[in-house]
Amino acid sequence: MASRSVNKVILVGNLGRDAETKFTPSNVARTTFSVATTRRWKDQQTGEWKDETDWHNIVLWRSENLANFLTKGKQVYIEGRLQTRSYDDKDGQKRYTTEVVAEEVILLGGRGGDVPDDASSTQPVSMPRSATQRTSRPQGQPDHSPGFDQAIGDDDVPF
Repeated sequence: MASRSVNKVILVGNLGRDAETKFTPSNVARTTFSVATTRRWKDQQTGEWKDETDWHNIVLWRSENLANFLTKGKQVYIEGRLQTRSYDDKDGQKRYTTEVVAEEVILLGGRGGDVPDDASSTQPVSMPRSATQRTSRPQGQPDHSPGFDQAIGDDDVPF
């Protein structure tokens, strides 16, 4: 039996809220937003079309300059991996949340304005991490290039 595993998520959907960027104590950007995906099917008994919407929480590391582009209603392509983490809520109860850690985000257009709706005009706002080059920068200063590749240490994760 193979000892390989795969954790890969690909979503195309609409942003449910504007992206929000916060910084860890070590000044690493963490951008979060939600994406809605909808599937449509025909009910076999009634013949009616039905819609079902799923909401996905997305986390994007080290891309603080993208939040201005990721606004409610825009259509996006997300590629990344699933991650489940736990935390204690305000009452001390252990809670779990599953989110998509994005490695690639491409703005496709849709509602919200400045990008045309035709598919030939997709505009990447984040490049795949494998396509970016490492850049050196002074210690303590944030990197402003989208999708730059550097390992995230335990001290960078705020939970």
